[in-house]
Amino acid sequence: MIFLSISEKITPLILIYNEENNINRTLERLTWAKRIVVIDSYSTDATLDIVSSYSQVEVFQRKFDSFANQCNYGLEKITSEWVLSLDADYILTDELINEIQRLTAETDIDSYSVQFKYCVFGQPLRGTLLPPRKVLYKQQKAIYQDDGHAHRVLVEGKSSQLSAYIHHDDRKPLNRWLWAQERYMVIETKKLLETPNSELSLSDRIRRQKIFAPFIILVYCLILKGGILDGWHGLYYAWQRVLAEVLLSIHLIEAEKLK
Repeated sequence: MIFLSISEKITPLILIYNEENNINRTLERLTWAKRIVVIDSYSTDATLDIVSSYSQVEVFQRKFDSFANQCNYGLEKITSEWVLSLDADYILTDELINEIQRLTAETDIDSYSVQFKYCVFGQPLRGTLLPPRKVLYKQQKAIYQDDGHAHRVLVEGKSSQLSAYIHHDDRKPLNRWLWAQERYMVIETKKLLETPNSELSLSDRIRRQKIFAPFIILVYCLILKGGILDGWHGLYYAWQRVLAEVLLSIHLIEAEKLK
């Protein structure tokens, strides 16, 4: 009996907005897909020119209001059984592509989680803050919800985890990263202040205290995650995460004082 690979029934889904520094490297790893759905929030750089060079890409534009709403809109445009949900700076490794192509469509699994390795200028780090994420799932069983500045997908049924990695390799310039972090931290501040303490995770309760989180993140990245062994790449990532936590602490202080 010949079993059909899941890869024959997968449509990658990607959200984009001004991703000219990233999107080409992501799409280069998806040439095996028959159709790719891209949801664009009206990019103003060369992103759409790059995307249009891939014949299997279909672009839909929607004004951004939240990540969950963008993703759910994207799900409506997909007709295949399976969805591969990616950010514009997610790079599929050869090992992951091979693992996906070995999966058979005749399965009782409804979603697969994948581990991540954060990259600094293309160099994968030993350890990062990124947890495994459900990125491959059945379209009919999935819905997205916002979670602070981030979003998560809820998938009915059984889940499994793949062994290979996705590389998170964001090469946008510093000014764009700072712009994004500013937006994220406004949303994250609202979440931390409006959610009852009993419903927050341990990490969010620590962040809510404002003072300790930046120092804890520095130790966590460099020591517990082994970033110090990655040389300047590890230091760059650690300082980046510390800066993000400092921005959040400043926003929390400002919001509490204004209140």
